[in-house]
Amino acid sequence: MKKDNKLKFIVTVLICFAFAYFLIIYPIQVFRGNENKLKDAAARYFELNPSQLPTGERIKTVALKELYHEKFLETDIYAPYSKKTCSVENSWVKVRKENEAYRYYVYLDCGGALHSFVDHKGPEITLNGKKYISIGLGEDFTDPGVNRVVDAKDGKIDLSNVIVKGKVDNQKVGTYEITYTAFDQLSNKTVVTRKVEVVQKLYDTIATKLNGTRNFVGNPDNHYVQLSNMLFRVFGVNEDNDVILVADEDVANVNYSKLDKWLDYYYQHLNSNAQKMIVDSQFCNVRLSENNLDTTQCNAYTKKRKIYIPSVVEVNKAAAGDENFMKPATMSWIANSKTDNQAYVTRDIFFDQDYGKSFLPYSVYDNYGVRPMLVIKGSSLITDGDGTRTNPYLFGDSKKGASGSLLSKRNTGEYVTSGGMLWRIIDTFEDGTVKVVSVSTLSSPSSVASCYPDPDNSKILYNPEDKMSIGYYINNKSSDYIDSKDFVNHVIEVPIYKNKIIFGEEVKTVKYNVMFSAPNMYEMFSAQVRNLVGYYPHSYWLVNSSNGNRIAGAITDIGVPINEKIEEYYASNVRVVGFMKKGLTISSGDGTEILPYKVK
Repeated sequence: MKKDNKLKFIVTVLICFAFAYFLIIYPIQVFRGNENKLKDAAARYFELNPSQLPTGERIKTVALKELYHEKFLETDIYAPYSKKTCSVENSWVKVRKENEAYRYYVYLDCGGALHSFVDHKGPEITLNGKKYISIGLGEDFTDPGVNRVVDAKDGKIDLSNVIVKGKVDNQKVGTYEITYTAFDQLSNKTVVTRKVEVVQKLYDTIATKLNGTRNFVGNPDNHYVQLSNMLFRVFGVNEDNDVILVADEDVANVNYSKLDKWLDYYYQHLNSNAQKMIVDSQFCNVRLSENNLDTTQCNAYTKKRKIYIPSVVEVNKAAAGDENFMKPATMSWIANSKTDNQAYVTRDIFFDQDYGKSFLPYSVYDNYGVRPMLVIKGSSLITDGDGTRTNPYLFGDSKKGASGSLLSKRNTGEYVTSGGMLWRIIDTFEDGTVKVVSVSTLSSPSSVASCYPDPDNSKILYNPEDKMSIGYYINNKSSDYIDSKDFVNHVIEVPIYKNKIIFGEEVKTVKYNVMFSAPNMYEMFSAQVRNLVGYYPHSYWLVNSSNGNRIAGAITDIGVPINEKIEEYYASNVRVVGFMKKGLTISSGDGTEILPYKVK
């Protein structure tokens, strides 16, 4: 029995030794043999290339990759029990002259724990300050430099031996790199990079232009920004160093009584990035009599909100003689009311007995232009532009559509050209169609169309199925001037009101299946057309209808809605809304007014 136990013990020891040999000893032997093979190859390399040998205290390195390339190693070096080759990038031999003889240091990296124990790591570099620094455009920058360099074997390394490369141009927006390189005594290298981003912060840029004042005056040409594909002008800055914007033009015409509801609709059409930039703010909405419309002080404010409209205060503060960018060419609501039933509008010039006035009161149920005002973070970074109208400041909140991408994935406010017309995107739909509105009216003189009231009840209803209606004319005649290959029929809803056309107070809507229609007074970008070179009148029909006597939606030739009965056989121009078919892809362009998307 004792002999059997002794035999079992011997067998166990032999098995353990075998395991130890094959799992530990043999791999180490193979690895050491490969180290010697690498060292011998390097020795032959320097023997045949004596000019490569280092002089003085210098160190020369030859990588495993180079030894393979120069045929000093005919076969690959593998990790033991593996078909995985040892690293050709991280394996090397270094040679240094010591005591009048050359000494070779071998580092072989075969992965995991299989690597040489020679010193192969560079020193640790610790920087002063952060590895990422952001500075404003034009702000002075001084490199914080290196705090210390310590090597695990050699100890502290003199900071004067650190090689610093790279420079920062503080006059140009961009990201710059400064590299810090240090070597230990065996020439193991460490490189640390600091990134310095030169940014253009909106507040800093605007504050510089304002030169100590709080808002722009007159009609400056260097304070335009583009946000959510819409053009704004900078009114000024607030005490929190945020920036106040106002839309460059009326977006729609809305009755003052439902202003808040419409502003919610407008906010939902801003892209998500732009929404994140908005600062909840209080806006002036003090009630004023006609005796104190010249005030530049406010003593009543809204609760904090995202969007509002300018007040008398902002308009007055922007005055500089006859110039005032806060007065639009159209008639536009301002925040102040006179009574429960009247509020004020402003425009650049009133006529006849109202000439010289800046503000006039109108019924809160009338429709006039809305120029949204909002406050965005002053820390917002400008990514491009110079602040002019043709090259406004950009924030990168909206990326242009790539060639081959679907038009239906684009955003409200972008521009697209099709059928010989320039269009602007109002909305995109789940069915893949894109609702667009023409930027101008149809150019042909024959596009001037009369509206014929029903002789029995004098209603002026928009009805694409009635040959006596402007709706029929627009749907059936627009294709005479527009190549309709990119457009499809789509269901529209014609809102019909009891009497006055009031946002949100339709008595019913009637659905029609059409390719082209008139704009809806309350939709995005329906308020006005461009002043282009040539004969492009402001007037055009709207889709809004009423059961009232001779009431219909139309924009007059001075760019404001009709808020009274329409004269018999009134004629106006045609501005078109269409639905671009699903599946259209972008072939070129960047979605701007100057470079609109082209589709295929």
